[in-house]
Amino acid sequence: MSDQFLNPLFELQKTLYQSTNYTRRRLHQRRWAWVVNSIEKYAINMPVDKAIEYGPGSGIYLPTLAKNFKSVVAADVENAYLNGILPLVDEIAGLSLVVDDILDSKLPKEDFGLVLCSEVLEHVKNPEHAIDTLFKILMPGGIAIVTTPQRFSLLELCCKVAFLPGVIQLVRKIYREPVLETGHISLRSSVEFRGALIENGFEILEEEKYGLYIPLLAEFGGGVGGRFIEGLERYFKNTFLNELYWTQAYVLRRPLR
Repeated sequence: MSDQFLNPLFELQKTLYQSTNYTRRRLHQRRWAWVVNSIEKYAINMPVDKAIEYGPGSGIYLPTLAKNFKSVVAADVENAYLNGILPLVDEIAGLSLVVDDILDSKLPKEDFGLVLCSEVLEHVKNPEHAIDTLFKILMPGGIAIVTTPQRFSLLELCCKVAFLPGVIQLVRKIYREPVLETGHISLRSSVEFRGALIENGFEILEEEKYGLYIPLLAEFGGGVGGRFIEGLERYFKNTFLNELYWTQAYVLRRPLR
């Protein structure tokens, strides 16, 4: 994979969390906070002091993992992605990088106390098989933290329109920030995804949906519009309308034998 592709990708991942657009920034910061809080909450009393993140991207979660685990592995199927975060190996104690395919993993079974897989499964052809990999590499009693977009979220539906020829140029002018195609090829509804988690043997300890996006209001409403969307998200949180939220997030446990 070329630097010509990777450099904009890493730049995008860094930009999302400091976006000048209120809603875009909130969507990603909300997920970041949920994942970090989950890591810190469940890192206590792990069966083994070793964690792994599949698909670390620009490495935003690796410092938190390293703060809570003696040994941390960052794994990706593309060595080029790992080269992008190679400098972190010298900065983060206990961090190692491994090329591994989540759909054909060569990692040892029952080797990790915690597995993080955030915004990865929507990029693979068979997320159900990937879930099986997460289960197998966890120690009994180990924890998996997983996030993935919802199939029928307003944001994903709008993205199908946003990247049409002619439209994407307008979107980029509106945001004035990097906007790249999502590459989401395997979206699942929460019913489908929960079913796959349970079928693969996981216990669901926590689950949450968040990230309401309303087109036009998000782009042109500024902070006022963004806070209004945020209020609607809280109001509809426990209704069927939460299927429109962008992210579904889970804390899972591999049962003890």
